[in-house]
This record gives sequence, C-alpha cells and structure tokens, in this order.
Amino acid sequence: MRFGIFLLSARFPGQDDAAALARTAAAAVAAERAGFDDVWLAEHHFMPYGVVPSATVLAGHLLGLTSRVHVGTAVSVLSSQHPVALAEQAALLSLVSGGRFRLGVGRGGPWRELEVFGTGLPRYEHGFAESLDLLLAWLRSERVGWSGERFRFREVPVVPRAPVPPPVAVACTSSATESLAAARGLPMLLGMHVDDEEKAAALARYAASRTEGAADGRIGHISTHLAQVAGTREEAVATLMREMPPWLGPGLDGYVPVDDRPRRPNDPVAYTRRLCDLHPVGSPDYCAERLVRTVGRTGVRHVILLVEAAGSRTATLENIARLGAEVVPKVRAAVPAEKT
Repeated sequence: MRFGIFLLSARFPGQDDAAALARTAAAAVAAERAGFDDVWLAEHHFMPYGVVPSATVLAGHLLGLTSRVHVGTAVSVLSSQHPVALAEQAALLSLVSGGRFRLGVGRGGPWRELEVFGTGLPRYEHGFAESLDLLLAWLRSERVGWSGERFRFREVPVVPRAPVPPPVAVACTSSATESLAAARGLPMLLGMHVDDEEKAAALARYAASRTEGAADGRIGHISTHLAQVAGTREEAVATLMREMPPWLGPGLDGYVPVDDRPRRPNDPVAYTRRLCDLHPVGSPDYCAERLVRTVGRTGVRHVILLVEAAGSRTATLENIARLGAEVVPKVRAAVPAEKT
C-alpha cells in the first residue's frame, strides 16, 4: 500500500496566506519524517479554501525541502492552462527531483478563472479530452506537432524531456471522465465527497470501459479521505465539527460560476458531519479499521489523507505524526500483500 497526505493550504480564520503556506511546507517535511510515501497539493484560484494557485510551483519547493517522498498535484486544472506548459513543468520537476513528481490533472469547474485566464467555458465543457491527450503526447514524445479543435502548432522538439514520464492520474467525478481515463489506461483520483460504495461503483464502471488500447498492468487508483486522530471517536468528531465549518463555509463560497449559473448554497456544518461519517475520524484503532474496510470494499491500495482540517499548524503536525505512528502501520499489517 501507499499512503500520502493531501494538503488544501486553506487560510484558516485569523491566519494570512503566508501562514497557510508555511503550514503546508512544514506538513510535507513532517509527512516524510512520519513515513508517508507522498504529499499531494490542491490548486485553487481567488478563494481562501486553498491559497495555492499553482500546485506545480509549490511542488517544486516541497521537492527541494524533502528527499524521499513523492510530491503530486491533486489536481492541476487543465481547463485553465495550456497543456504543453503544464507538461513542460511536470517534466522539469520529474528531472530535477529524480522522478519524485506525480501529476494529477482534472477538468475543474465552471469557475471565474476561465474568464480571468481567457480559456473560457468551451474549454471546460468540451475541451478536457483534447487537453489531456496533448499533455500525454508531450510527456511521451521527443517531438510534437498538433492539429486539433482547440490547439494547433507545427512540430517542435520536447525540451526538457523526462526519459521516464511522471505518473499521471485523473480526478474523476463523472462516468464520462471515468471512461476517458480508462481508455487511456490512467488511474483515477477519487474524491472524499463519495463513500466506499460509490468509489467501488466508479471502479466497476472504469473496468467495464477499458479498451484494447489501454495500458497493460495494474492501475494504481488513488482514494482521498479526511483523517483525524484523537483519543476517541467522539473527541475527533467534536474537534472537526468545531474547527471545520468556520473555514469551510467562507472557503467553499469562493466557487463562483463564471456564467452565473444557479448553485446550491453550501452548508458547511452538514458537509463536515458527512465527511466525519464517511472517513477515518476517531481513535487510532477506529481510523485503521475504517481504512482497512475501504481497501477491502474498493481494492484501492493508494490512499491520501486530508490532515489539516483541525485548523492550525500545531494540530496538523500532531495529526500527521499520530497517523504515521499509530494508524498507517496497523493498516499495512492488516492488508495482505498483492498477489503478483
């Protein structure tokens, strides 16, 4: 199994952006010390829910601060940037880190960055497949020219080129994106807003969508979870119910549709409660049991844990240390090794 941490870099009440970013850097170093395998970074624009506008830029910083863990993006949004520019950054990070960079990409949403960056709603609504294919072609080729619906350019050399391309995963929240990832043999990155049964259903749809052209071998899907350790389940839930809504509510309000389409109001208290019910939030034994159950129900053997929800640097670092020492070893011991 692989275990990673997932960092939103949220700006908590009373903090500034510098504090949020300093907490993120300290968390990455702590995760390496605690024995985690990887660190994953979220990317957002114009909202306190996450103050990192470029997950690749921050990944470069964290790769420089660490020596063993892999660092990935969860996710870099393809709808608001050029796929060749993102592929160049990914290749560069892979080369300078000795192959420790992982690229998670997603379609994103119909948010304001589409207007600010000039990519527009059509790229979001209809352009993800072409963007993904161009990104993959760039990572896997020595020279690339392109003649598509949204991108056209004459052949140019790929520089820098990573002889072994960085792993690419696709955030999947719809059956259409599941099928797209399956056709290309790319692993899915599954969010924490769905339960184990919904994730298992997505994996079944993915398997049914596999094509002859898809890559062979095991697909290393990734499952995202909220994780909070305390002495008891009640204590952990109480901590998150107290700390999460004050930053979650204003943060989620930052998702503003570029075309003013109706959007359901957020209920941060209800959402926090749902996340606590779905995920490993509780004592070390409870957290381990929930993760073992998830592996059994889904078969996914790479999990990444949102560790900063309690709202402070101190709480985040303590949570990482306890997960690494008291939860992850129990899960590794309980989950049988894969058959080869």
